[in-house]
Amino acid sequence: MQALFNLVSSSASFVTASRRLRLWSDVGQTDTPALFQYERHDVYSNGKNYLPIVEMNIDLYIYTKPGLDSGVTPISVLNPLLDAIDAALAPSPVTRRQTLGGLVSHCWIEGKIMKDPGDLDGDGVAVIPLKILATV
Repeated sequence: MQALFNLVSSSASFVTASRRLRLWSDVGQTDTPALFQYERHDVYSNGKNYLPIVEMNIDLYIYTKPGLDSGVTPISVLNPLLDAIDAALAPSPVTRRQTLGGLVSHCWIEGKIMKDPGDLDGDGVAVIPLKILATV
């Protein structure tokens, strides 16, 4: 999890980054953009030759607060941060996998990315669902 955090937190100019989730109401405008890594749940199963496999499920929360009076379209702040996370998690062109430096079998974005750009209140949030596959 630390390798994932190191990779995604250095992918963009996050002012705040933590492995401990905070409510967006507890993150001030001067603390954004902010990134939080939240570990949801793990699923264990048996793979080939009965090697234990663990599927880890993680959410990345990104908070932005461009405000309503800044003249900035809120999604124009959020989208480049999402692009940076996407680029950081891109698989190797050779192995077609993101292994977090060889620590896991694969790490990828899977599922719907929830986005609220902040058009109504000036507070943007995105939640990116990730999966990590590893043998134990």
